[in-house]
Amino acid sequence: MTSVALFNQDGSQNGNIDLNDAIFGVEVNENAEYESIIRQRASLRQGTHAVKNRSAVRGGGKKPWRQKGTGRARQGSIRSPQFRGGGIVFGPTPRSYNYRLPRKVRQLAIKSALSQKVADDKFVVVDSINFDAPKTKEFASVLDNLKVNEKVLIVVTDDDKNAGLSARNLSKVNVVTPAGVNILNVVDAQKIVITKSALSQVEEVLA
Repeated sequence: MTSVALFNQDGSQNGNIDLNDAIFGVEVNENAEYESIIRQRASLRQGTHAVKNRSAVRGGGKKPWRQKGTGRARQGSIRSPQFRGGGIVFGPTPRSYNYRLPRKVRQLAIKSALSQKVADDKFVVVDSINFDAPKTKEFASVLDNLKVNEKVLIVVTDDDKNAGLSARNLSKVNVVTPAGVNILNVVDAQKIVITKSALSQVEEVLA
């Protein structure tokens, strides 16, 4: 059973907490992580790129010259692709870049990423992060107490609204709920700080 230190938000240690080895102690699978990252980044593409083909370009209703007798090649429209101002051939059209990846592969990827953070001692569990009101200065002091000064992913429950509001103006902090934990923000963060209640929700989802 993997065990890590449990901290209070003032930085003092409050014992240890056991982690589920089926989630935080798996063998790292870099291929699954790679496939999941590529899939998620592809799904974030807007896919709104478009060009006008010959049917969408304005004009070109009349033949530029008669069919025979001119000595030139036959043409049906000045909006054909070979003419300046004509339609574009094989240009991009709006599309979705999203594609499906097996659920077991996606889960293995997130488990691998979380296990790597635990192995690298980049996983911090806090008993709770509570504020009476949204205060960025107080949230920054919590990070100082936990000795976190790098790019960090904060995972809190939906009940910790003040924590999320307090961290919005901090440049290196990304706050998500357990449902928002994904392979991209886990890999992108240099350290993860998660509350005890959020940890139980993550374990429940990934178990």
